[in-house]
Amino acid sequence: MSDNTHVVADYQSETYPEFSGKIQDNYIEGYDPVSFAAPHSSLLRTSTWIGMGLILSCLPAAGILIWGLGVWDTPLGTAGDGNYSLTIAIGVISLVVVAIAAAGTIHYGRRFYRQYRKETGRVN
Repeated sequence: MSDNTHVVADYQSETYPEFSGKIQDNYIEGYDPVSFAAPHSSLLRTSTWIGMGLILSCLPAAGILIWGLGVWDTPLGTAGDGNYSLTIAIGVISLVVVAIAAAGTIHYGRRFYRQYRKETGRVN
């Protein structure tokens, strides 16, 4: 009779292999790794998503600025008694601060992608 006991030498290493080196060293030439699960993906970083949220947060700051400019242009409108120069200043300052914070956090979140591009020369 035949023996049906197939024994794996090392079940852990054969089931979950660990590759030495960097993952991009094993890419086939011409392969374009755009997977969400790629280790260099910016979409895996919390700071990238916070930066994207901050980009959306530029809208209220721009709205404050636009409101102030509208009151300045048409002072007899619904908010004619307001101080338009203060509103414009708050809008400009908040828009600049939030925009710089958004750009900085997205830049920080994409650091591993820039490192990957520098190491491999890929542009994807």
